[in-house]
Order: sequence, then C-alpha cells, then structure tokens
Amino acid sequence: MDNKIFVVTGATSGIGKALIEDLAKTGETIVMVARDAERGSAVLNEITLATQNPNLDLQLCDLSILSSVRNLAQILNSKYQKINVLINNASVYKRRRIATVDGFEEMFATNHLGPFLLTNLLLELLQTGVQEDGSARVLNITAPSTARLDFNDLQSEKKFNSLTAFGVTKMANLLFTFVLARRLENTGITVNAIHPGLARSGLLKESFPLLRLFTWLISSPPQKVTENIVQPAISPEYKQMSGKFLHRGKEIEAPAYAHDQKAQQQLWDVSERLTSES
Repeated sequence: MDNKIFVVTGATSGIGKALIEDLAKTGETIVMVARDAERGSAVLNEITLATQNPNLDLQLCDLSILSSVRNLAQILNSKYQKINVLINNASVYKRRRIATVDGFEEMFATNHLGPFLLTNLLLELLQTGVQEDGSARVLNITAPSTARLDFNDLQSEKKFNSLTAFGVTKMANLLFTFVLARRLENTGITVNAIHPGLARSGLLKESFPLLRLFTWLISSPPQKVTENIVQPAISPEYKQMSGKFLHRGKEIEAPAYAHDQKAQQQLWDVSERLTSES
C-alpha cells in the first residue's frame, strides 16, 4: 500500500505516453491502459528503460467497447487495493461515422461512455485511496468545447459532422466532470477537467489535411503539454480542489453550457442507461 497508484488511459502515444514517462519518474506505480498490445509493450519497455521504474503495469482495454471496460475494471479491482489518481486521457477523432460493437458512435463511446463507465467502476478503489492519503483524484483531459448536446441524436445517426461530434464528446467530458464532482462532494474524491493545450499527436490524423497542418503548426510537443497535467495529478496544492476546469495549472472558466445542471443530469441519466444496457 506504500506506492501510490496512477491509472492513465491512452498510454501509447501523444499526451498519454509523455504523461506516463513523467509520472514514472516519481517511482510510483503507473497502470498504463492501452488498446494495442504490441504498441503498449513497446512503450512499456521504452519507459521502463528510460526511467528505471519497475512499477509499470500494462493493461489492455478498448474504451469504445463496454465489455472491455468492465474487464479492465474487474482486473484492477482484483489486482489493486486502491487507486490514488485516475486520468481519463484516451480520445479519438473519426472523420466518418463508425458504430462500435455495442452500436454506439465510436467517438462518443471512446471519449465519453468508456471513461464514464470506467470511473464509476473504480470509485471503490478511489475511496480506499482517500482513506490512505486523505484524497484521491479523477482528472478528465478535455478541451473548452462550446458544442451543445442534442439528446435526440447523441449517436449522430440523423446527422453526422465529424468535428461537431468530436466537440460534443469534449463538452460531455466537462458536463461529466462537474456533475461527478458534485455527486462526490465530501467523499475526498476530487474531480477536475484539464485543458492541456494542443499537443502534436496522431489524434487528428483522419482530419482534413489543412486542419491537420494548421493544428500541427500551432501545437506543442507532448512533453511540454504534460506539464499542465502532472502538477494537478501529484501536487499537494490540488489535493482538495474539485469541480474545476484547469489550464496551465490555473482555473479557467468553462463554457456556460458546461455548467447547465439540467444538461449534466440528463447526460448522466442517459450514460447510466446506455452503459447498463450494453
């Protein structure tokens, strides 16, 4: 129980890989959640060699498939007695609408439903982390999206625009952060959203060439961006902070819609129903 346990999704590239390398330097236990076994193993070996941290644990999970999320949660609940920090970092962008095996639009499933289910399934381990350390942290990596959710077409079946659908998932991250923080008030589990800034990664590899080029030019190396996540993950000054939207370590104002408690609760209810049915 001595080591702190960090769980980080999206481990094999971009922000996730750089973040895990930074956290591994602390010597704590880092659970690397990856979708691809070969890429995950390569990153595990690379970071273990670079940091000399023997406490790296690779776990496989496809967040777009709810049975895979449940399997991961079952493994973590059986293997670990606690979790100190959960970082929901994994994210995808798809230019075309793709349905998952559960029948959900892939971006909505990966970027929102998967993290929603995983977080809820790990709450008991996080609560144990509170008992040991006084707090446990959930960090949702997102962006200041201004998209509004169409609850009559959450799966973009009637109308699909890739950038709009992606923006909806980022707004869903904010809505989820704020409603979960409120639900967990006074439990010791803090919940915050982080806008790390644009990082050079493969996230937008399916986007239009001009957009891809523009975002690459104005983006920073992942190693620089992760500075905005590491401190809220480990620094004592964030121990009791909850229900905030952070950028560069400071609170920023989230788009007004993200604070709409009716939308927050509606998303929670829909997400609870969808994840229980699949």
